[in-house]
Amino acid sequence: MLDIRLMMMADHAGVAALFMEMQQYYRVWCPPRETILTDLAKLPPGTEIFVVDNGHLIGFAAFSAIYPGPGLASGLFLKELFVSQAHRGGGIGRLLMKRLAALAVERGYRRIDWTADRENTGLLSFYDDLGAARKEEKLFYRLDKDALRELAED
Repeated sequence: MLDIRLMMMADHAGVAALFMEMQQYYRVWCPPRETILTDLAKLPPGTEIFVVDNGHLIGFAAFSAIYPGPGLASGLFLKELFVSQAHRGGGIGRLLMKRLAALAVERGYRRIDWTADRENTGLLSFYDDLGAARKEEKLFYRLDKDALRELAED
């Protein structure tokens, strides 16, 4: 039976394994497992992670509350949604999004925002099928690496 719940300390090893699988899936660098575990133990305030447990962890959604938004309303920002390769296509991602939507409604939030890679047509189709509206007028920016340090030191 599937259990979708907020991450607990006992879930850290399973979440670390999912993070490592996610980094491999995206073909990007991954810190050592011990670093991931250390970071999970000291999440920034407001960061939450739903996990999907069917005897072991098979997916997660990492998110944070955001404010203000349109109409000065609160919302959630979904940073990552990931389902282990062996469990994709079985509705787990949809269940995570449904649980996240229920949490937003419970808390009186008016929206959930997230980003998606334009080239990942399967993912875009998944989000479209949820009923999410693409906001093509928005552009996603990132300040990191040397530019982040340079601005901080300016």
